[in-house]
Amino acid sequence: MFTGSIEKAEVNKRKGGVQQFLSFLALPVLALTLFAGKASAQIVGDLDADIPFQFHVGARELPAGEYRIRVADEADLRVMEITSADGSTSVLFQVLESDLQPAPSKSELIFNKYGDQYFLSKLFDEGNPSGNELIRSRGEKQISKGAVVAQEYVPANHKMQRGN
Repeated sequence: MFTGSIEKAEVNKRKGGVQQFLSFLALPVLALTLFAGKASAQIVGDLDADIPFQFHVGARELPAGEYRIRVADEADLRVMEITSADGSTSVLFQVLESDLQPAPSKSELIFNKYGDQYFLSKLFDEGNPSGNELIRSRGEKQISKGAVVAQEYVPANHKMQRGN
């Protein structure tokens, strides 16, 4: 009788361990399922662009020139960084998912234009309809009230893809 109780306890202990193990495995699978869309919307690798006009990223105004854009932290795909080619200027900014139909034939940056002011708005990789959209700054929201918005497209290249 006492032996039977010990055997039942051992079986229940093994079942509990297996259930805990399966629960432990289910957590990463669930996380990957929930955040799969975030991973597909990211810009893959660094984007280089020669921006021919002065522009805003968030509250910062940047001069015309060559820039590199990348995900700032692989753990948080919503934070990106734009850095001047000489490394003298760098700005972090937040992005959301965005779609563009049809998918762009080349990687590109999209700027909102209000009069003579440009604001970096969206980023897209070649052939991918999912990209990133910057969260509009307070300054852009203020300027856009009652203003006509146009968009300016600037081609971008991946670090190793010169000549696109």
